[in-house]
Amino acid sequence: MATVSRDDTIFPPPLVAGDPTFGSITDTICRIVEKPPTIPWLVAFGAASTVLTMLLCAIAYLFWEGTGIWGLNNPVGWGWAIVNFVFWVGIGHAGTLISAVLFLFRQKWRTAINRFAEAMTIFAVICALVFPGIHVGRIWAAYWMLPLPNQMGMWPNFRSPLLWDVFAVSTYFTVSLLFWYVGLIPDLATLRDRAKGKLAFWAYGFFSLGWRGANRHWQNYERAYLILAGLATPLVLSVHTIVSFDFAVSVIPGWHTTIFPPYFVAGAIFSGFAMVLTLAVPSRKLFGLQDFITVRHIENMNKIILVTGTMVGYAYAMEFFIAWYSASPYEAFAFVNRAFGPYAWAYWIMVSCNVITPQLFWFKKIRTNIVLTFILSIFVNIGMWFERFVITMSLHRDFLPSSWDYFSPTLFDWAMLIGSFGLFFTLFILFLKFLPAVAIAEVKGVLPQANPHWEGYHKHAEGGAHHG
Repeated sequence: MATVSRDDTIFPPPLVAGDPTFGSITDTICRIVEKPPTIPWLVAFGAASTVLTMLLCAIAYLFWEGTGIWGLNNPVGWGWAIVNFVFWVGIGHAGTLISAVLFLFRQKWRTAINRFAEAMTIFAVICALVFPGIHVGRIWAAYWMLPLPNQMGMWPNFRSPLLWDVFAVSTYFTVSLLFWYVGLIPDLATLRDRAKGKLAFWAYGFFSLGWRGANRHWQNYERAYLILAGLATPLVLSVHTIVSFDFAVSVIPGWHTTIFPPYFVAGAIFSGFAMVLTLAVPSRKLFGLQDFITVRHIENMNKIILVTGTMVGYAYAMEFFIAWYSASPYEAFAFVNRAFGPYAWAYWIMVSCNVITPQLFWFKKIRTNIVLTFILSIFVNIGMWFERFVITMSLHRDFLPSSWDYFSPTLFDWAMLIGSFGLFFTLFILFLKFLPAVAIAEVKGVLPQANPHWEGYHKHAEGGAHHG
């Protein structure tokens, strides 16, 4: 019997494993939403909501007592609140990159992971937005951060990058939320049509906006999706660039440097993809999504982590080089102090996790190993938190040795850091239960059967096999 060679230039290897059909994809993904909550889901939700309660209690006590409950001192006027803010904004970058940028570049492998990556973006930005509101000190004046009319010069300094953060991050959140919601509409209509209860039928029906899958609906959907992708793409660069201005426009040695914007953007994508992997690996196992989130998807994300991790390592090296090349004793001291001063332990944790760990992904066996990928992604997240910590702790030794001090976190610093993860995972676990974790319509679009020439090729292949 003659074999028929497959032309991978016309019909590339499928992005969905197994032998899927349009119906089987719908059933597999919708079943996660439709079946009653499982014991692992209930345990995870209970643990996450308990940790969230700790965050709410810590914030309530902060409002009552003031920021003195944190480990802030003179000269360390910024503590873990700003560290956590920058960390969570960075986590929110991978979702928009996977969804918008890869969509514009027509990278079809994004389809299985873009839905929960977008959800991760929204939940991470919600966690980030908590911290500017609570670290201003005077909570009752937090509305000053909003873009209020300023023609009378009544409000604070609009030239402050801390205020730019509010504009940039809220814009990023709005566009990301719209982008996520527009992508959900066809799948919400699918859940509406399969709903067995009245509440589910009306809820999914309301949010699906009367979607019927008509040709005109698809045309409007694809146009809106493309426009939002175009709007979201520059935000990937602008948001963390503006976050870096918190540091770069200051006069603190080690901060006022032009490498911060690209370095922060690369680091944000780096940490964001690591968090996507941290969430994807257990989710695909718990909900039986191995056929959709394949080793190919995981390997591609590991390659991006390798590239961005190498960029971050280059930025670390350039910071030291420029500190030496500038011949400024203050710059030189700042970086020697980072590497060998009181916070040297944090600096070397950062370097180990962010520079050495990603280099393991040069090896295909490690890139395609699910367990090792999960472990290494956690190390990257730890390293990126320490990066923000090390940058912020540059304050502990300023120009006056008499005011040098050591920052030590208090119980409330720890409660807010751990509690922010409780908020993030509570929202993410609820999302997994009530919304499709994988984009049903988009995954169907990358099936070989979706190719209009597939049927003819299939018949030709069968005919060739029979005639052999």
